Amino acid sequence: MIVSNSISKKYEKSHVLQHVGLQVRKGSIYGLLGSNGAGKTTLMKIIAGIARPDDGEITIDGKGVFEDTEVKAKMFFLSDSLYFFSQYTIKQMADFFRDTYPNWNQERFFKLQQLFQLDMKKKISQFSKGMQRQVAFWLALSTMPEYLILDEPFDGLDAVIRKKIKNLLVQDVAEREMTIIISSHNLREIEDICDYIGILHQGKLLLEKDIDDLKSDIHKVQVAFREKPDTEVWDGLDILYKEKRGSVILAIVRGKEERIVSHLEQFHPVILDLLPLTLEEIFVYEMGDAGYAIENILV
Repeated sequence: MIVSNSISKKYEKSHVLQHVGLQVRKGSIYGLLGSNGAGKTTLMKIIAGIARPDDGEITIDGKGVFEDTEVKAKMFFLSDSLYFFSQYTIKQMADFFRDTYPNWNQERFFKLQQLFQLDMKKKISQFSKGMQRQVAFWLALSTMPEYLILDEPFDGLDAVIRKKIKNLLVQDVAEREMTIIISSHNLREIEDICDYIGILHQGKLLLEKDIDDLKSDIHKVQVAFREKPDTEVWDGLDILYKEKRGSVILAIVRGKEERIVSHLEQFHPVILDLLPLTLEEIFVYEMGDAGYAIENILV
């Protein structure tokens, strides 16, 4: 388990992180969301042991990270800004990683070549940005990390490769209990693979919730009545948003599905449907209810 205990960090006079505390369960995929400049990359570098916090501490399985080489050997940090030795081919870079990471799996490296289908003898600098991103994933997954930290990892990848990589990540989590922290400012990009979500804004953790809990607690209700209902229809429900579209009322309601449906059925609606909500919609209403405009946080 990764535990962040009141992490703070500043550069010169700018506070990048302020008392951030989070927990990432082993074998889970944690989505760290926030706009550019929210502090995501700094937090991930601290978790990876690349940067040291000014206050607070990071522990992985109860051990500190910054000076513990054994803990670092179990993790891989794939940065938003890729770096390879300038004249190295994929094979040369793989040889370097094989000597660096004790759990390097040569068999898997060759197996993944069939997926990525890139020339191992070609210099990495000669590949396009998207292909270099594929090389980074290829090498990262061949190190067999227990903890994989991904900073905006899907930039430059086409839809087919993106899907293949997501499948690989989910497979590793299921089979090896690999733990992933993945940062993004795009909810739609990662909502289908994450178990847990945290929103970082201006260096502070605004919200941290299990995705299943989020989806079970907020519902989009479409309802219509034969006669114009009194306001008492909505009494006792936690309404986050409501609008009327002709004779149909669309409402976003927080609470358990059974209770919401049971309450509205008392008033004999002619239409009563529960519609699916995207994760992005859920956060729009969650954060709006907390006094934040989501477009200022994630975009």
